[in-house]
Amino acid sequence: MKDLEDGDKTPDAEALGRFPGKRRRGKRKAARARAQNRADGGDADGAGKPGANPQDAQKRRRKKRRSGRRFYVRDAGNAAAPHAAGATGDAPARPAVNGQTQTLDPGAGQGRAHRHHQAPFVQPPAYAALDLGTNNCRLLVAVPNRPGRFRVVDAFSRIVRLGEGLTASGRLADDAMARALEALKVCAGKLEARKIARARLIATEACRAAENGAEFIDRVREETGLALEVIDRETEARLAVSGCGSLVERETRGVVLFDIGGGSSEIALIDISRRRSRRLANHIVSWTSLPVGVVSLSERFGGRHVTPEIFAAMVDDVAGMIDAFDGRDRLREVAGGEGFHLLGTSGTVTTLAGIFLELPRYDRRRVDGLWMNDADIDRMVATLVGWEFDERVKNPCIGADRADLVLAGCAILEAIRRTWPATRLRVADRGLREGILTELMAEDRVWDRDRRARSRVS
Repeated sequence: MKDLEDGDKTPDAEALGRFPGKRRRGKRKAARARAQNRADGGDADGAGKPGANPQDAQKRRRKKRRSGRRFYVRDAGNAAAPHAAGATGDAPARPAVNGQTQTLDPGAGQGRAHRHHQAPFVQPPAYAALDLGTNNCRLLVAVPNRPGRFRVVDAFSRIVRLGEGLTASGRLADDAMARALEALKVCAGKLEARKIARARLIATEACRAAENGAEFIDRVREETGLALEVIDRETEARLAVSGCGSLVERETRGVVLFDIGGGSSEIALIDISRRRSRRLANHIVSWTSLPVGVVSLSERFGGRHVTPEIFAAMVDDVAGMIDAFDGRDRLREVAGGEGFHLLGTSGTVTTLAGIFLELPRYDRRRVDGLWMNDADIDRMVATLVGWEFDERVKNPCIGADRADLVLAGCAILEAIRRTWPATRLRVADRGLREGILTELMAEDRVWDRDRRARSRVS
């Protein structure tokens, strides 16, 4: 082990521990030398002695300072602990996490009480959420962060079109199931590579509606080891709301939250005009799940060549489904007024936001939480309806995978806006996975433990 200033070797710490008497005798000898030095009229370092060299005195002072420093030695089977705080300007390091060493704050733990007994770093537990939808397969792995929040440590998303052809046949096609299985195998590998505290793996409309949905779930378990849970529509709506809670501001009085999926679209009416609890899902006053999504609607009306007349027919079709929703007037007192807005969580609204921002490629950080007013939405929808299929493919926020689906999503959005007119729409690039993670962490009270730890420190 090298000294931290000039490269001289430090004393053998193990030998010093074995012969403590030598260290005590050395200290007594040094004390007698200093006393003799003072008796001869010099200072403690010999600088006052006749003929003393000032450079020698400076070296002796450095040597004395070094001798007072403490060093740690390697314990059996453990890595060497860092040297005492303040011995160098470099920050001490935590144990490696996922192959990367995390650096601590250089100012942390410099108090005398923390210098010798630094608490070991404990990696927070990881939680996982998987959402197999009609169009996409998505995975999110995260660890708890500050209260109510989490930090994503791994993610996966792939368009699999599991519900392709489902509207016409009522069954999941072989090619569609093969695509989904390949994506799920990737997810299984990611989950096996980490220590997961809890996970929830869900499947939605395609597996709910297909005649062979249960058979596909069994096949997934056999080939990937993943046990998918087919959730009902009410649970799907509640999870979507839970995932978007942080995007509803404190002064908001009412929200219509919608999630336009591939095979169904969930709509939740949220009233927070009287009170506000920590869980936004507690304020749902009415909800519905429309049996239509971007895949099913585009298959019925066509998605490649959509004229203004075809688009208008799509909007009328979805609007008729919403009119059959008995609870659509539950927000009558706050809808349309100040403090009311729409909140959309789907590929449709994020695509519109990316086009609105003229992004050269999609950027979630700029899209998530974006506000768009009604004039902005009108302009973006009109632009998309006026584009041919090839123009939609060329747009970096749409691409070939979504070019035949985006107008069906816009038609569903227009039907929602017709029923609940609002001057503003907030865009959410989040949804079911974030809702799952939020609920799992809340059930485990991980943020409550964090609050108690903070209170003990303070």
